[in-house]
Amino acid sequence: MKRTIIATGLALLVNAFTYAQESDSLAMAGDYQGMTADADTVQVKKERKKIDGVAAVVGDFVILESDIEKQYIDMELQGVDVNSISRCEVLGNQMENKLYTHQAIQDSVVVEDGEVYSYVDNQMSQLTGQLGSMEKVLKFYNKDSEKDLRDELFEIIKNAQLSMRMQGKVVEEVEITPEEVREWYDALPEDDRPYFGDEVEIAQIVKQPEPSEAEVQKVIDRLKNIKRDVEENGSSFAIKQTLYSEDPGKVQNGGVYSIKKSSPFVQEFKDVAFSLKPGQISKPFKTQFGYHIIYLEKVRGQERDVRHILLIPEVSDEDLREAREELEKIREKIIQGEFTFEQAAQNFSDQKETKFDGGVLRNPQDMSTRFELTKMDPVLYSQVSPLEGNTISMPILGETETGGSYYKIIKVNQRFKAHQADYIQDYVKIKELALKEKQLNQIKEWMDEKIKDTYISISPSYQGCNFSNNWLKK
Repeated sequence: MKRTIIATGLALLVNAFTYAQESDSLAMAGDYQGMTADADTVQVKKERKKIDGVAAVVGDFVILESDIEKQYIDMELQGVDVNSISRCEVLGNQMENKLYTHQAIQDSVVVEDGEVYSYVDNQMSQLTGQLGSMEKVLKFYNKDSEKDLRDELFEIIKNAQLSMRMQGKVVEEVEITPEEVREWYDALPEDDRPYFGDEVEIAQIVKQPEPSEAEVQKVIDRLKNIKRDVEENGSSFAIKQTLYSEDPGKVQNGGVYSIKKSSPFVQEFKDVAFSLKPGQISKPFKTQFGYHIIYLEKVRGQERDVRHILLIPEVSDEDLREAREELEKIREKIIQGEFTFEQAAQNFSDQKETKFDGGVLRNPQDMSTRFELTKMDPVLYSQVSPLEGNTISMPILGETETGGSYYKIIKVNQRFKAHQADYIQDYVKIKELALKEKQLNQIKEWMDEKIKDTYISISPSYQGCNFSNNWLKK
């Protein structure tokens, strides 16, 4: 799999944004696993040869034989056994995506060009970093110019975003009641009920030392000096950003962020960005990530193109040592019975997201308190696996997303053996499964309705396919 990181075609350039829906691109294996199955009723050959011609038309979108072939190549590069996937399945998947995109345009679903350009910039930066130079990137993708590659990427990402948003729109109002969950569960034959692997509930207490006032002032003064140098001496903010910013995202999008008031940036950042005029640099300000200055590069309607420099005050080794020693004392008092782990988390933990729940972690997949061991983050798994019974770990050094350091102690509150689904014990997971099925039924109804009202033409070569959707309008 590692060898395919960059060698999987243009569609994989947008993998980080889950743009696999766009069938002009080369589909990804992960998306293929979620595809509705179309079984062949005729033998459709899958020769590995250069072919072209129209396989199908959906609305205003044409699907070429070469699009299908590209998808096969893409899957092969990822190690997928394509012998078990028919051309009918590939075409069915691509027609679904084209129908979503076609209907998104009909329904005036909006995808801002600025947002797409940002993603294109991000992909170009990643490719250049992986392959070494733009010249090598163009050669790899057989493009004459950077503009040609950017234009193709733009169309891939734009259409895929339209498809994704249309899918979201179809199911956005689908909800499920407890009664429906119960009915769904009761209707499952006992042998067909899902099976869940070994799970654990984990709690932690975190001590994250704050930087000293002197260190904070040092960072603020440094940002002021950078601002002054740009304003008074004409220095390049972009170069300063490249040299000094501690934001990991500075290598993406050429260091430019395109933001709207609805963008998922912290509120303090957006407030400052929208208070500036083009060419203006903010005063240093604080967010949960550190201290920033923002340069407003351009205003485009409701969007702002900004650069920023992030500096993170350092925490001294002495402060970290004190945090570790404090956790050691807390751990010892829990073991001696002076208070429970839950009480200690509520009173002493610095992690506000977990402290009021007694330090209990939430699984980001379903927001439950359970983590299936086989699906757990490898780092967390390595920390949890040695713990037996009510054992509390020794202080563990960790690092925040922004590079800050902290110590934590962890404990396994409960262990759940691998088991067949139980309605009470596994309600959250069962509810998710029932909701997904209800959403799939909604999508099926939507597909049936839109197929009737949309121009669709399918090549005679695929007329014998047994599609899961009524593409042939029989």
